[in-house]
Amino acid sequence: MSIDFSKAIGLHGEALSLRAERTKILASNLANESTPGYQARDIDFAASLKRAMAGDGLDTLSAGTPELLYRVPFHPSADGNTVELGAEQAAFSQNASDFQTSLTFLNLKLKGLARAIEGQ
Repeated sequence: MSIDFSKAIGLHGEALSLRAERTKILASNLANESTPGYQARDIDFAASLKRAMAGDGLDTLSAGTPELLYRVPFHPSADGNTVELGAEQAAFSQNASDFQTSLTFLNLKLKGLARAIEGQ
């Protein structure tokens, strides 16, 4: 009898992959804060996770990124750059916190599986 880890860990594996991809996107936005004309990007995490759980899978991540959306700035700049440092830092921080939460849940699930396998 084999264990299907994708079913055992639930959505946390997909969530971690999406969070890691979103971290790259947000870091790119932060790195290009002073680049004239740079358009800030992001993903709709909930919609991407929903697609992944519906069976579309995250194998699309290896071929590229989830659907990238343009961020609409609160205060447009004269040079066309749409990165707003405060908003990007807040999004990055929230994403890091959510990543850690998913990682904690995944760790607890795996520890539970290990105990079940050991018969405890």
